[in-house]
Amino acid sequence: MRTSRIWGRALRYAVLLAVLVITVGPFLWQLSTSLKGRTEDIYTFPPRLLPRQPTLGNYKGVADIIPVWNYALNSLTVAVTNVVTNLVGASLAGYALARLRFRGRRAAALAFVLALLVPLESVVVAQFTLMRQLDLNNTLVAVVLPGCVGAMNVLLMRNAFGQLPYETEQAAVIDGANVWQRFVRIALPSVKGTLAVVAIFSFMGSWDDFLWPLIVLSDSSKFTLTVGLNYLHGTFSNNQRLVAAGTIIAVAPLIVMFACLQRYFFRGVGEGAVKG
Repeated sequence: MRTSRIWGRALRYAVLLAVLVITVGPFLWQLSTSLKGRTEDIYTFPPRLLPRQPTLGNYKGVADIIPVWNYALNSLTVAVTNVVTNLVGASLAGYALARLRFRGRRAAALAFVLALLVPLESVVVAQFTLMRQLDLNNTLVAVVLPGCVGAMNVLLMRNAFGQLPYETEQAAVIDGANVWQRFVRIALPSVKGTLAVVAIFSFMGSWDDFLWPLIVLSDSSKFTLTVGLNYLHGTFSNNQRLVAAGTIIAVAPLIVMFACLQRYFFRGVGEGAVKG
């Protein structure tokens, strides 16, 4: 029995190690490649993760070829705006669906569920036509609008608010609190974890988005980072060190944000889990 436990534990650790290598390995390889100089062979076998002479010249090279920091600023503007609009819109909609009683509430919740089943490719033409009619093409506003309130985020907030005990709100009603006071002072502080989940998902979705910004933006000065890096990929293609440096620049903000919010993230996954 003891031997089987040891083998079972060893198997679990082996599987976890394999998953770690598969998920983290490519990032470490890109980071290592971005720090290697021109004289160092990046295709040596066995692979060498630690550069012999680390350098930040590749990052400077990316900035010399394209205005990468302007692209990063555009992406940051879009991502932060998307986070704010999703936090506000999803929390308001989620609270209304979970705690308020009004005609058509179930139909509204069903509409958000059905919205998850619609692929982006099937509505992208309609979105582009709408942005053109609103005279918003080639603006960052057009990049933000389609994702300013995500259906998944609304459902996450709905389920998080739905798990709060009604007795707390009933006590607040007796004390004379109106709907806004109950929402701001009681409901929101109780779902901080889910708010962190919504913030992370919104930031990642807008920061990594490539197809929609590529379609709606035509002025290179307004490109987001994903579009800007791909726009000059032909320049990068002969120097994998610059490709790796551009990748690290694009991934770094996501790592920083998750590191700052991970404590709330894992708590929020349980708060806002979408139930079947």
